[in-house]
Amino acid sequence: MTHIVFAPIFKFEWQLKYLSNLINKIVVASHNEGKVREINTHLKKQHIKTISLKKFNINEPRETGLTFKENSILKSRNTSIKTNLPAIADDSGLCVPVIDNAPGIYSARWAGKRKDFSLAINKIEKKMRAVCDMRKKNRIAFFVCVLSLYFPDGTYKVFEGKVYGHLQFPPRGSNGFGYDPIFVPNGFVKTFGEMKYGFKERISHRAVAFQKLNRYLRKIWINY
Repeated sequence: MTHIVFAPIFKFEWQLKYLSNLINKIVVASHNEGKVREINTHLKKQHIKTISLKKFNINEPRETGLTFKENSILKSRNTSIKTNLPAIADDSGLCVPVIDNAPGIYSARWAGKRKDFSLAINKIEKKMRAVCDMRKKNRIAFFVCVLSLYFPDGTYKVFEGKVYGHLQFPPRGSNGFGYDPIFVPNGFVKTFGEMKYGFKERISHRAVAFQKLNRYLRKIWINY
């Protein structure tokens, strides 16, 4: 497998041009309209318009990276080069240390082509029970989100967010999506699936990553 290495050399003046009031559009490197809306919600305070990849005749690339960061950059790079606009992508997933941080970068793929996360949740529980006694200390887990903001000149920035907690079986709650019904963040008794969406999005791994991105964007505006 060929491994691509991207050199993060920043051309600050070029980035200012594209993130100034002259051009305030960022393409979201996803065909998932829900993800586009979510990213738009996080960026609206910066007065940046997000555009779905569906507006362009561009396919998402195969996720051949070995880390969240590599897969995120693969997606944002592909979109930025083909649209000649700044592009943002995320790669995220659930990591369970007792099963070697699986499902990790394969979190979505464990749900199969039909995106049935009940199958993925059952798979996690089965694997955990095969190697541990399911006491709370063995059910430690964390969510990871890696955002990448890629510019047409080949420069990029990466922002990582994590949230730690433990897994709960059986699943609880119907809010959220994916693995939310089995994840209880540290300091709380409810799963992400039991929390109101607006509250969860303020404490999630994605929120942490976007806080870092927004600080970077504010710095650009101040310097501009």
